[in-house]
Amino acid sequence: MDGTKLRANAGRGQSHDKGHYEKRVAELDERVEKLIEESERVDDEQEGVGSSVAMEKELAQAERLRQKIQEVLKGFEGSDRELINRTDPDCALMHSVQGSHASYNVQAVVDDKHGLIVHVEAVSDTSDLNQFAVQIDKANEIVEKPCEVAVADAGYADTEELKKVDDQQIKVVVPSQRQALHEEEGPFSKSHFRYDAKQDCYFCPQGQKLSYVGTDKSSGKRHYQITNPKLCHSCIHYGQCTSAKKGRKIIRLALEEIKEKLEAQYAACKEIYDRRKQRAELPFGHTKSNLKTIRFLLRGKLGVNAETSLLGTCFNLARMITIVGIGALIERLTALRVPVPA
Repeated sequence: MDGTKLRANAGRGQSHDKGHYEKRVAELDERVEKLIEESERVDDEQEGVGSSVAMEKELAQAERLRQKIQEVLKGFEGSDRELINRTDPDCALMHSVQGSHASYNVQAVVDDKHGLIVHVEAVSDTSDLNQFAVQIDKANEIVEKPCEVAVADAGYADTEELKKVDDQQIKVVVPSQRQALHEEEGPFSKSHFRYDAKQDCYFCPQGQKLSYVGTDKSSGKRHYQITNPKLCHSCIHYGQCTSAKKGRKIIRLALEEIKEKLEAQYAACKEIYDRRKQRAELPFGHTKSNLKTIRFLLRGKLGVNAETSLLGTCFNLARMITIVGIGALIERLTALRVPVPA
């Protein structure tokens, strides 16, 4: 699977925080009160019919705008969104190589054998981190069986999210950020410290024990510390391994075993991962380069996902023509046609 950003039919300048909209509502309330007072004064004087009509029109416009902003404000309730776009409240401000724009994050799941889109969806999440499990599950529903291997880039590397798919006995091939950046581990990185599950402790490369000292309640991270700091101070690697007065410390993630398992799976399945670019990135190249689609025409998730489905269908048709040819495709589609009852 992969994701790409497509611009929404809305300007980035229309994205504001809750405080901005609350201030705007207060301004509109004040304006509406003044218009009502002015309208009553004109009615009492029974003059300026044209002005009265103009005021009624302005009052109606102000009321409509106030109602629209109130709807936008409801979007902040029970949400962690900092900004909401007034033109299209469902889109979000997203960053890409083209800059920062009001956009949607389009997620596509593609099959390995034929390169066809199995599932595609436009979401408002600015990041891919929370999309892996939900998109794989939706794709599995469509094909009516779980996939054997699920592959994505490091943008989806959230261990808790990947675990949801791993728990379904599906092999997950997603590199960690460290693996994606090809960062070389130093001789005293955590991977060179041996974890002993029975004793719940670590042993450093020199054989010294780091005992469990506590758990961070908010993150679930477990902390391990050298028992006697003097052991570190007298070590020939002091200054390289650590320079802390209290000695070396190790932090173990709540899902450390899963993280290690997934990193090992990626390292053993690089051939599968390399095919991801040929499969998962191709639909977006076709959509943007061949179909010249750089932004959506409709607004709101319902309309945007209708467009997304059409784009996915266009790609699949072009792909199937490449695979079997036009004649064979027409024959197969005709054979699948459901008879219409008389």
